[in-house]
Amino acid sequence: MTDGSTRRTMLTTGTAALAATCVGCGGNKGNGSSSSSGTPTSSGTSASPASPTAGSSASGSASAASGKALAQTSDIPEGGGTIFKDQKIVVTQPTKGEFKAFSAICTHMGCTVDKVAGGTIDCPCHGSKYHIADGSVAHGPATRALPAESITVSGNSITLG
Repeated sequence: MTDGSTRRTMLTTGTAALAATCVGCGGNKGNGSSSSSGTPTSSGTSASPASPTAGSSASGSASAASGKALAQTSDIPEGGGTIFKDQKIVVTQPTKGEFKAFSAICTHMGCTVDKVAGGTIDCPCHGSKYHIADGSVAHGPATRALPAESITVSGNSITLG
């Protein structure tokens, strides 16, 4: 084996090890939360980045559960919203009777948003905020809107898809 080959092997191996170590760094900010209950929460508790094995897009997890009852319309506060951590979806009600759904994964660094307040969907990791009416960025550092998710409202029931 030549010196160049050994050096290249060491650099490649070292880079891979460093990358694997950094995956665990995340953006948890020490809040210690690891809850993953299926119970909806309007303030949420998860601040960790989305799992890289959860799929290539946030909508992938939602489409897997398509057609599943998500909530009752009365669960979604008018002028606010509710975060469904397990489904990685935020359902909002910007005005009475108007329901919208967005990915709960921040477009900045992949953290899960943790609350809906003051007309915005908020990410705890770096302070990005999104408008509840259309998912557009209200405050950076995010530059892309939250992707819309498909929901169906039938009577008092909200379902995915």
